Amino acid sequence: MHRNKYQQRPFDHIELVKQIGAMTVLGISGGRVGIITNEQDETIEIILPVSKGYRVAITLGWADTWIVRREFVRKGKVFVKGVVDDVYCEQISEVAYQASCYVNVPFGESVEQTNKGESK
Repeated sequence: MHRNKYQQRPFDHIELVKQIGAMTVLGISGGRVGIITNEQDETIEIILPVSKGYRVAITLGWADTWIVRREFVRKGKVFVKGVVDDVYCEQISEVAYQASCYVNVPFGESVEQTNKGESK
């Protein structure tokens, strides 16, 4: 197993899929969920393959918030196209879906930055 700098804490992948929602997982990856485990067989990352080499990778940070990445894979090399960290469980479904929309949705700003311009 090859670790990356985003893999921090083990988590329950079934609970994460529930937080994202079955319909959102179907919309992102057609229901495909890849699970990356550590040496103790604990889940440390899930991969939702999108299309044309893009995928959404989700890990759990030390502050109990999620880290969502848009990645592009070509010839075995992984290129990170955007990262949003400090994603709360209430936001994980929307952020994961935005990460999957690689054609027309910019991705990679922090959650706080995207909420600053909104009026209440």
